[in-house]
Amino acid sequence: MTKRVTIQPVSRVEGHAKVQIHLNEQGNVEDAKVHIMELRGFEKFCVGRPVEELPRIVPRICGVCPWAHHIASAKATDRVFGAQVPDVAHKLREAAYMAHIVHSHVLHFFILSGPDFVMGPDSDYSVRNVIGIAGKVPEIAQKVLHTRYVAQMITQKMGGKGIHPDCAVPGGWSKPLTQDELEQLKEMAAECREFALFAMNFAKKQIFPNYLDTVKSFALITTGFLGTVKDGALNLYDGDLRLMYPDGAFDEFKTDDYLDHLREHVEGWTYLKFPYAAKAGSFSMDLAAPSGVYRTNALARINVCDRIATPLAQAELEEFRSLFGRPAQQTLLYHWTRLIETVYAAERMQELFNDPEILNPNTRVPVTLKAGRGVGVVEAPRGTLIHDYEADEKGIVKNVNIIVGTTHNNAAINMSVKRAAQDLIKDGQYDQGVLNRVEMAIRAYDPCFSCATHELDGRVPIKLEILNPRDEVLAVLMS
Repeated sequence: MTKRVTIQPVSRVEGHAKVQIHLNEQGNVEDAKVHIMELRGFEKFCVGRPVEELPRIVPRICGVCPWAHHIASAKATDRVFGAQVPDVAHKLREAAYMAHIVHSHVLHFFILSGPDFVMGPDSDYSVRNVIGIAGKVPEIAQKVLHTRYVAQMITQKMGGKGIHPDCAVPGGWSKPLTQDELEQLKEMAAECREFALFAMNFAKKQIFPNYLDTVKSFALITTGFLGTVKDGALNLYDGDLRLMYPDGAFDEFKTDDYLDHLREHVEGWTYLKFPYAAKAGSFSMDLAAPSGVYRTNALARINVCDRIATPLAQAELEEFRSLFGRPAQQTLLYHWTRLIETVYAAERMQELFNDPEILNPNTRVPVTLKAGRGVGVVEAPRGTLIHDYEADEKGIVKNVNIIVGTTHNNAAINMSVKRAAQDLIKDGQYDQGVLNRVEMAIRAYDPCFSCATHELDGRVPIKLEILNPRDEVLAVLMS
């Protein structure tokens, strides 16, 4: 007879999920699964709309990362129309996107995951949250909230609004910057850079040294990695996809060719699909012998890139690799690499605002209606984001495929949770601190489950389990 331990809801993540841990008769973990209990359906109801509407529609997928969907969608519609976007439009898009990266990474490190490290994973859940952070380190909490505000205001000043933007249009950007706006943006970008460096130094002195032993053993799995590079360097806005295998070898390919290198597996117990590397030939989440599993998000991007093109982030990359090698597999290192990317995004934003081209008033080109397919890819805070659209000769959408970072990470998240549960729960013994550590395996990936559930085939399946008093399943009914 098995026993099920349920964690519901998973806390301090975007979206809704639960974890079911199955214990055997000895009280040890046989299996663990992350169940996603929501469905958005964007892939389906975008079909039939004019393709130029999609960059305004898809940001509504998520209020946390609307800029990622907006920019990826704009890039996809550019390609549907065959538009040659002006350089200044790419620079404006990237600059706003770098501000979004800072905003999102600061949110996750300090507010969603931070309580586990500042308050401690075994602290009472009533204080293991942002309120506890504010009470224990109020001066840091103030810096965090101010920086998030500044980064969000950069996107608002550039695009008219910070949430659910509509400024990236097919063929470019909706409005040029003025000199006065640029001067304000430079000051705000400097504040973001200052905080990014503070956060990196604070974490290396006050947080990471206390958890290095935990990092070496917690939720360890071995996978491949997927991320975007441009001439081998980290790039969050544009470039080619690099799929690295566990041994460090990799394949690099154009974003349009992602279907030649990635496949998608489906399981009946979750709304999330399981992408995997096509070269593996099969998919398996077996901890002893996984097949095709790869990871995205900050750790993946730091692993796949050869270098970082901004000096301060490059120095951080060199220090990181001197400690953990390449590819680094330790799950908790997502937090360290997220801060490296925060430094890079702030530096890159300053570079773009100092580029004289950024004031060029010719920010868009006209587009011509035609049938076509377009693939737009950006590195979202949560991983590689792919928008793939096909439109007919009237510009009406025929097909949409969206693969988000959390979907890419679905297999790895389940594997990490199972590994953590097996290592932590022995002989049926566990408490709220142990279960929080299982959640920490999920939070390391900064998942957005709302972003990740799009497919809708006309019905929402319902699974009803009938259990006896001993928690044994007597019957299963499916809609």
